[in-house]
Amino acid sequence: FPLPLSSVLFPPGLRIHEYLYFQVLSPGDIRYIFTATPAKDFGGVFNTRYEQIHLVPADPPEACGELNNGVFIQDQIALVERGGCSFLSKTRVIQEHGGRAVIIADNAYDNDSFYIEMIQDSSRRTADIPALFLLGRDGYMIRRSLEQHGLPWAVISIPVNVTSIPTYEMMQPPWTFW
Repeated sequence: FPLPLSSVLFPPGLRIHEYLYFQVLSPGDIRYIFTATPAKDFGGVFNTRYEQIHLVPADPPEACGELNNGVFIQDQIALVERGGCSFLSKTRVIQEHGGRAVIIADNAYDNDSFYIEMIQDSSRRTADIPALFLLGRDGYMIRRSLEQHGLPWAVISIPVNVTSIPTYEMMQPPWTFW
């Protein structure tokens, strides 16, 4: 039987990156628009735009098991660090704690340009909440700002339609170089 056109045009693994944007509203020193990439073959999509929702750094950061601050992740979005277990495992942990979505930041803090493609593990499990990958530098700067302010979470708006923002370029983090 003939292959679907999409698999002819874009061989597996070469799917064009889709980007999804969110804006930090608070704390003010990182009030920027950040760029993330959705997981390739697991997780849900954003059916709702959250005008104001908490972005809560998971404790422990890798979120490979029970969370110490799981109660704060309920109905919010978790910020998780790469490493220790699969992307899918992390997503399932956040989902089990009632999180609406998970943003997984690279554990290479100096990564300011390379988006990892988050794919399923071999466990045949699934996850229903959206999972996004964030550059290590961006994740680090968000966590560092929260620590400096003694805040347990950031307030974000997600997803943000950047085509409707004429000054979008000016709202990107200053450490982002194109």
